Amino acid sequence: MSLESAFTQDQISVIFVLGGPGAGKGTQCAKLVKDYGFVHLSAGDLLRAEQDREGSEFGSLIKNYIKEGLIVPQEITIQLLKNAILENYEKGSTKYLVDGFPRKMDQAITFEQVIVKAKFVLFFDCSETVMLERLLERGKSSGRIDDNIESIKKRFKTFIDTSMPVIEYFNEQSRVVKINCETSVDEVYEQVQSALKDRLDL
Repeated sequence: MSLESAFTQDQISVIFVLGGPGAGKGTQCAKLVKDYGFVHLSAGDLLRAEQDREGSEFGSLIKNYIKEGLIVPQEITIQLLKNAILENYEKGSTKYLVDGFPRKMDQAITFEQVIVKAKFVLFFDCSETVMLERLLERGKSSGRIDDNIESIKKRFKTFIDTSMPVIEYFNEQSRVVKINCETSVDEVYEQVQSALKDRLDL
């Protein structure tokens, strides 16, 4: 991979969207897509789509990593994000929400070297108690509440161990906007809109 980044910050605006499981990232991203014309890219969705794509050079590799519960090598995830941004850029899109990525320090550094420097990070901050309540509520329909508590707690731990250092890294560069997610969806969205106005003049 060349160290020349694919885009400049003048060409595209990328916002990283981070927060623990159940913080409400998806809901807020959907509102931003509708109201501001952002392209919403979820690293997880891109990987899942790629593993099922016919003729994919990465498909079986991704399947194995996901099956073993391992993090897919960053080169693959970053390549998929880069392809998705290029594809949308060619159609005239310049504003991107990259959701649930970077999860680790090396991903953060490589993305910014290879694709573009993110404008800032929207950090959806929420206590574990509230996230747990939301996820259990969401999981009721799947009928596996007890199973879920253990796996949810593991996800919280992974988030704290690997993603919090990423948030701290960007915070040291004054590139984090912390959003309190324990209020209503509309109140959270007001905070998000005010961040966009301050940082991107939208």
